[in-house]
Amino acid sequence: TAPGPRSYTTLRDEAVKLFNSLQQLESERDPVPLMQGVLQTCLDLPPLVDEIYCQLVKQTTEPPAPGGQGDLHYWQLLTCMSCTFLPSPPVLRFLRFHLDRTEKRFPASEMAKYACFIREALGKTKGRECVPSLEEILVLMQRQEMICTVHCPGAPACSVAISSHTTAEEVAQELVSRLGLSQSPNLFALYEQSRRREQPVGSATLLADVLTRFE
Repeated sequence: TAPGPRSYTTLRDEAVKLFNSLQQLESERDPVPLMQGVLQTCLDLPPLVDEIYCQLVKQTTEPPAPGGQGDLHYWQLLTCMSCTFLPSPPVLRFLRFHLDRTEKRFPASEMAKYACFIREALGKTKGRECVPSLEEILVLMQRQEMICTVHCPGAPACSVAISSHTTAEEVAQELVSRLGLSQSPNLFALYEQSRRREQPVGSATLLADVLTRFE
């Protein structure tokens, strides 16, 4: 199930809890739920976003085992953060310096590949309504795209590759092109349907947020 409403204590206490979660992340066999929990706390408590970015930069600087499982877990959470939140300008500059330094120091390594992915994501991220779904986190850990299935009236279901930044309008335009409807005078939009209701998806809505709501 998707994360539900949480009760929080003081920012200081929550920051300590997040720090403990980061320490646990290093040796966690299944890090995905822990990562989603960190992301949810940051979504609910925006002042902690910069704190987590700084902690992740610290954890991925001079790690005991560069490229080891624990180190990559931190890079993977940093990847998820970059697709969900933008840090403040000073922290963003600090983060970009760290990414450049990592790529120069460990060229062609997994860390360098994550650094490149994160830099590109930061150029597209505008903020999210929801944290990444468990499926999206798994995909981001592999630096890949998700496959979204869209059911089209009078046509077979279409599979569309989407990233954390793909909007409903971009998917609608791709489907219109695929189905040969570019010359049609009609307007096209995506709808999300649940057991209780059907509603249009706003053109600027991120499809990844819709998938999280379904989860």
